Amino acid sequence: MPTVHFHDLRHTGNTLVAENGATLRELMERMGHASTRAALIYLHVSKGRSKHLADGLSTLIDAARNAGESK
Repeated sequence: MPTVHFHDLRHTGNTLVAENGATLRELMERMGHASTRAALIYLHVSKGRSKHLADGLSTLIDAARNAGESK
C-alpha cells in the first residue's frame, strides 16, 4: 500500500463531500478557508455527479410538466 498522508485523506474526504452536494461555502467551512480559491479545487466534475445533476433536472422538468397538465 502506498504511503498515505493526512492531506490525501483531507482531499478525498472533501472531494466526496463535494460530490454529495456540499456548497462552496460548506467546503470552505469544513476546511477552515476564508477564500474560495482553495475550496474550488475540490469541486471536481465526476461522471457520477454529472448524471446525478442531470437526473435531478429531469425530475424538476417532469414535475413542472405534470403540474401544467393538471391545471
